[in-house]
Amino acid sequence: MVSNTCFVITRPRKQGVQLKHALQRVGLDAQCQPLFEYQPATTSGRVLSITDSFSPTIIIFVSVAAVEFAQQALPLKQWINDSIQVIAVGTATQMALKKLDIEAVCPHHHDTEGMLALPALSANQLTATSNVLIVRGNGGRELLATQLKQLGANVQYLESYQRDWLDIPQHIIDQWRQNQITGFIVTSNALLQRIVGLLDINDKYWQNTCLWVVASDRIKETAQHLGLQKVINSQGANDQAIIDALLNRESTND
Repeated sequence: MVSNTCFVITRPRKQGVQLKHALQRVGLDAQCQPLFEYQPATTSGRVLSITDSFSPTIIIFVSVAAVEFAQQALPLKQWINDSIQVIAVGTATQMALKKLDIEAVCPHHHDTEGMLALPALSANQLTATSNVLIVRGNGGRELLATQLKQLGANVQYLESYQRDWLDIPQHIIDQWRQNQITGFIVTSNALLQRIVGLLDINDKYWQNTCLWVVASDRIKETAQHLGLQKVINSQGANDQAIIDALLNRESTND
């Protein structure tokens, strides 16, 4: 039996509402509190300038938003041909590409380490002529870029969107504490740093009682470094991975 719960979902509203409904279907309550909104950050001219000058052999999409805003700037089929290896960081991103008739491979673990384990990004495959284009927002995946460069690849970014951080009223944060919410669902290091910055992190409730559900080993390491004690890794940012992690924890606690 699932215990009484209420998680705060910090991802943007569209994805947050989708996850909230998925959680509610399995008996887990949640509320959405987006910490940022997406804004477009590129144009068709910028896309063509980068792809023409860089001639990518591999394109990595780091999120659904990266796909959607790149498509909005210039339809992907106009600049991604069959000779380009396309990689999606997770299954949701892979499905977003598939809907646009773009086939992409996806790692088993939806993080930098998982992507580097793919054959296409191995030291045996990458050469001085490997041009890797990472499609992202304004910031992120710097470690991936660094490691790919160390393996011999050329790397550039295409920032298809940017994050506009929202101001969260203090009364909302006070309500979380008063209502003793179960925990937070956090799918990136940027979101984790933002939410921790809003809280009184010296409050032992946030440190010791509140559950932090994160999407990768790297976010878990950051959370623990910040002093958070109850951290579980869903090993992915998609809805099903988060649900499975929470239900597995519930069954363990029964």
